[in-house]
Amino acid sequence: MSTGSVVQEVMPMAPLEVKRIKVSDKRQITIPIKFFKQLNIQEEVDVFVKNGELVIRPAGRTDYGFATEILKDLVSQGYEGQRLIEEFANVQSQIRPAVEEMIAEADAAAKAALKKTDRQDKTAELFADLED
Repeated sequence: MSTGSVVQEVMPMAPLEVKRIKVSDKRQITIPIKFFKQLNIQEEVDVFVKNGELVIRPAGRTDYGFATEILKDLVSQGYEGQRLIEEFANVQSQIRPAVEEMIAEADAAAKAALKKTDRQDKTAELFADLED
């Protein structure tokens, strides 16, 4: 029996293709046709900020990382089989309304803070629940 080390062959990564795009006065961009076709973009895209970068992807694609975290939590709670599927659908259906409520609360807090005349009071009010 040999006790030699195992060597894995690593395929070189393809270079990342980057295109510089001009942003119009109306904050609009044009997606290069090569990227548009490669991603099979239809009529809409989802746009969000992640790790300080703007991400544009075909509409409807799911971020499975978050779904994975939900599933891990449900499995740790003992759900399995059909009950796991049902509970996953239930939890997933609650995410959007919860996020929308958080956004509405943040907007209301920001608007209330803007009404204050003292900038120190605005900041303190926005972060009041973090003090303790």
